[in-house]
Amino acid sequence: MTSSMTTIQFTKMHGAGNDYVYVDCFGQAVPEDPAELARRISHRHFGVGGDGLILIRPSRRADAWMHMFNLDGSESEMCGNGIRCVAKYVRDHGIAGGDSLKIESGGQIFDLELQLGDDDKVQSVTVDMGRPILAPSDVPTTLAGNPHVVDQTISIDGRSFSVTCVSMGNPHCVIFVPRATDDLVLDWGPKIENDPRFPNRVNVEFVEVVSPREVRQRTWERGSGETWACGTGASAVCVAGVLTGRTERIISNHLLGGDLTLRWDAASDHVFMTGGATEVFSGRWTHG
Repeated sequence: MTSSMTTIQFTKMHGAGNDYVYVDCFGQAVPEDPAELARRISHRHFGVGGDGLILIRPSRRADAWMHMFNLDGSESEMCGNGIRCVAKYVRDHGIAGGDSLKIESGGQIFDLELQLGDDDKVQSVTVDMGRPILAPSDVPTTLAGNPHVVDQTISIDGRSFSVTCVSMGNPHCVIFVPRATDDLVLDWGPKIENDPRFPNRVNVEFVEVVSPREVRQRTWERGSGETWACGTGASAVCVAGVLTGRTERIISNHLLGGDLTLRWDAASDHVFMTGGATEVFSGRWTHG
């Protein structure tokens, strides 16, 4: 008896080193079990490798729908680096034209402005990340805010952390530190991610303040581990920096995979993120 084999066309892309495997579902069927596919295709040693899987699907409300799965197969509401890559793919591959796009993700519609190179390909993208969500119950966290969770001290396994909680469509716990060490990110990141005070788990940002307009960030990402960049996390860091008085409303954020520019606009209350998007290679994944 022979097993049935399925072949999927994919494209590998990254935004500031935050890399995902992208599947164009405009031109092929949606995979039957995307959660299992995410776990297999994202594996760094036995698959294509990436921080997860993103399906680029048709949307009734926007130019495309970003359907995102983490490395462990869990679904995620939003990825700022991922949505820039979706915009690049949609524009560069002729799914939609123009210098601006609307992309659906996590039930929301995001507006994106495209910056094109001399070859008419997308070089960088500015994303309107929307208003930060600060009410503790909406982040969500069971920590009590007054009215928000800003520089609140919590204790985990005998160690204290000063945390600021922000949702950018997914939950973030921002911790400002003198140095974002491996010990903090790799050992304490997963403990904070799974702490019961964060009922949907949480993304954890460890942030060094270089100046009021410049920070360095390392991220322990919910469901994926440490990633080289996190766009929603960088947006949350911009908000947390203002709320705690550490940074201004416009910052440059240095991540392991590259730099992002963030602006928390006072008039609209929206956060805007600008960064690159890169297509690495395409291929076929055959499995059964």
